[in-house]
Amino acid sequence: MFSVFHPPQPHISPILTPLMYWVAGDLVLQRYFRAIDVDGQHHIPRSGPVILAPTHRSRWDALIIPYVAGRRLMGRDLYFMVSHDEMLGLQGWVIGQCGGFPVNTQAPAVSALRTGVELLLQGQALVVFPEGNIFRTPEIQPLKPGLARLAFQAAQRCTAVTIVPILLTYSQPYPRWSSHVNVVIGAPLTTANYPLDQPKLSAQQLTADLFAALQRLQHRQRHLCSV
Repeated sequence: MFSVFHPPQPHISPILTPLMYWVAGDLVLQRYFRAIDVDGQHHIPRSGPVILAPTHRSRWDALIIPYVAGRRLMGRDLYFMVSHDEMLGLQGWVIGQCGGFPVNTQAPAVSALRTGVELLLQGQALVVFPEGNIFRTPEIQPLKPGLARLAFQAAQRCTAVTIVPILLTYSQPYPRWSSHVNVVIGAPLTTANYPLDQPKLSAQQLTADLFAALQRLQHRQRHLCSV
């Protein structure tokens, strides 16, 4: 008899999660990086279902995002869609205790998408890297359609979902000690601006609009750096 695999449900440990926020932020990030510059934090909503949509340039991203947009700013923890190969062993257990749950970035399972939808229905903040994988080049990569599908599946069952574009860049492709990090948070998009009776077309348009928003953030950052 074959058993059906059910991925572990995301969990926020009341002990381990605050400890990891402190260790990652105060002990690791502040000492490893020369500076972490953040612009646009006022764009992140403090309540309601929200998807944070950062570019993905390093494994450090998973620590940077909670540091600049997590409980210290929003007063709530973040849930993460994490590549399934990062959810193995002790590392996977720790990630699972801090709000992470696995997803196959090449072919997302229905169960992973359902978990994301349920979190949004609960009014949680969910981090989804729309490019899917880590890319060391600065150019914005084509976005996966899963984020928009999540947003509209949730929007059809609750109030509008907010999507926040976030640009993450490092002074080095493989960040080393004393590297510099730039985080630019853009004006949010919302499913309220798209027709819910045409979810496929709306998801395609939202994906295109998110891509354009990330490109605008990149142009803005390059302009600021050149001034």
